[in-house]
Amino acid sequence: MRLLLVHPSALMYSEIFLRLEPLGLERVAGAALAAGHQVRAIDLQVSRPADLDRELASFRPDAVGVSLNYLANIPEAIGIAHRAKAMVPGCFVFLGGHSVSFIAGHVLEQANGAVDAVLRGEGEAGIVPLLAAVTDGGLRGIPGVVTADGPGPGPQLLESIDEPRPARHLMRNRRRYFIGELDPCASIEFTRGCPWDCSFCSAWTFYGRSYRKASPAAAADELAAIAEPNVFIVDDVAFIRPEHGDAIAAEIERRRVRKRYYLETRSDVLLRNPEVFQRWARLGLAYMFLGMEAIDAEGLDLYRKRVSPDQNFHALEAARKMGLMVAINLIVDPAWDTEQFRVVREFALAVPEIVHLTVLTPYPGTEIWHTESRRLTTRDYRLFDIQHAVVPTTLPLEIFYRELVRTQAVINRKHLGLRAATGAARILARNLTHGQTNFARMIWRFNRVYNAGRQLADHARPVRYELPVPAQADVGGRQALYLHNRRPAHAYPAGTPPSS
Repeated sequence: MRLLLVHPSALMYSEIFLRLEPLGLERVAGAALAAGHQVRAIDLQVSRPADLDRELASFRPDAVGVSLNYLANIPEAIGIAHRAKAMVPGCFVFLGGHSVSFIAGHVLEQANGAVDAVLRGEGEAGIVPLLAAVTDGGLRGIPGVVTADGPGPGPQLLESIDEPRPARHLMRNRRRYFIGELDPCASIEFTRGCPWDCSFCSAWTFYGRSYRKASPAAAADELAAIAEPNVFIVDDVAFIRPEHGDAIAAEIERRRVRKRYYLETRSDVLLRNPEVFQRWARLGLAYMFLGMEAIDAEGLDLYRKRVSPDQNFHALEAARKMGLMVAINLIVDPAWDTEQFRVVREFALAVPEIVHLTVLTPYPGTEIWHTESRRLTTRDYRLFDIQHAVVPTTLPLEIFYRELVRTQAVINRKHLGLRAATGAARILARNLTHGQTNFARMIWRFNRVYNAGRQLADHARPVRYELPVPAQADVGGRQALYLHNRRPAHAYPAGTPPSS
């Protein structure tokens, strides 16, 4: 079967700070290739819509799959589905990915016949049975598949994340993937899942709080095959188990792999396992993303982070001693007033770390999607991008955006403005010498992308596709929120995040 896989275009945040290779799409492609299908892929983050049209016209795919990890891309994906059906009559169109998995039936109805199915859950596990059923019939019996006739069996988890290997060779324009100064940058996955249960996050509900590890040899083999000099480790929380991080480190030391790395972790994990992070710093770990989310205990309790402000600040000190550049994320509560924005600005200017702001957003799949008592002010998919307010703000919306942009702009001037660019001349020169312009463009595009007028105007756009109305649910028993209910034997019990 001829299969065309499509990743939608970049969102607002990705226009500046990062543009990541679609690792999940590449892994699904790898599974389909291993089963003998002809596969092509196109990423609209780095390609134009005209390129997709040319691919549809020349390849004439039997099936078209669109990756939907982000809610804000759903209207675009429905448009792609209609386009595929018009250009290749009779082709089978399906959607898959993290976000669409939680609202599959609703999106199918909105697509009005342009989407034949939604593949919920892990795409690598479902893609081969789905494609076989397209040919032989029996879609309703495929785990994770939802059609207009309703859902079939629930999605299944992969027994091992060692396979399939991502089909990186299918992606064109690979030099346009980057994160910050790591330009170009590939992505890799060492573990999958998160055993914590933060109220704003859907990683734990998607995977049922399971946590799986790639074998150290498989992880190192894949890393050694990556051509890019920089690698983003996409794990939700890196090195929860220090022995696993050490084992991978030993394998890449043996292979003499040398890269620069960016990873995400938690403050308590860093403090509990400093030796493994120090080892990776010697191997090339340069950047670390810490989701602090809040600078006070009240905010941390609200988001159920299960860490204290002291732990967060000690983790920053530990990372500094290791010579790591840390990026901090803080969640902006729409309930903030001007004083709270001022406090955050002062904090951001007082620390050497990079600070990013994201707006609290109740996504389908998160606990707050069900429990958030404040009425949604919009159900426009395009505004669910962590840069827009979708629940009532204490400040008038125009002032809220003005404060938000003002706060991020202060941080931007600190790290990405003219003085910082002058200080980063070596980085810029190195990247430009190698033909890499992503980092340079990032520095100069901030004001064009981030401005209160644009964000406010986004709320006035005509809306064609909307999210479903969130159902109020008792989430005292949080397992009811799990997308994957079949959990591997090595998954941690709910309520007991791992410790060493």
